[in-house]
Amino acid sequence: MVSLTISITLMQPMKANHCEPAHCVIAIAASAGGLNALSVILGALPADFPAAIVIVMHLSPDHKSLLAEILTCRTPLDVRQAESGDVLCHSSVFVAVPDHHMFVLSGGIIEISSPTAEKVHFARPSAEPLFASVATLYKRNAIAVVLTGGDGDGSIGVSIVNDNGGTVIAQDLATSQDFSMPQTSIETGDVDFILPLEEIAPRLIELVGAGEVVHAS
Repeated sequence: MVSLTISITLMQPMKANHCEPAHCVIAIAASAGGLNALSVILGALPADFPAAIVIVMHLSPDHKSLLAEILTCRTPLDVRQAESGDVLCHSSVFVAVPDHHMFVLSGGIIEISSPTAEKVHFARPSAEPLFASVATLYKRNAIAVVLTGGDGDGSIGVSIVNDNGGTVIAQDLATSQDFSMPQTSIETGDVDFILPLEEIAPRLIELVGAGEVVHAS
């Protein structure tokens, strides 16, 4: 059993918004080449996709992030930059704030760390607290996706997802701008599918099905 202990200073939760809470949650991590990869995946998902998506992408904290605005133009899903108190809803995408960790509390409520929270794999936000929290809450209905990127972020979290019965997908070498992140996760032995970029969205649609993750026998 892989454990993950991260010391983070939390902001006070905001009042949660009202929506249809997601029963299935897909946590995605990306770094170098991630914008294109995310655009391909989200652009291929239907507007009524019956799951919530939470995204950690390594971005410079020195500039305002336009990731949510860019992705909004490339997918029919509702994309927003996450805030503490947001609730994971079906057909919605929540993007981590630069220089803050993001994780999920009971009830599908998003929590954003302070900008002084400890970095993980030299990154803030890191995939690790997000993957760990989603795995713990959603068990078999959690999916982790590790996309192109230049470090080992996500490799601890994918093992926690696997230990809790969830599903793990990694982008393949041929379609990754930088294969370091997917490769590190693959080397854990806890990745269920290694897929070309264009095959990830169809597999997510297949796995999520009618609102509950379908597992291979």
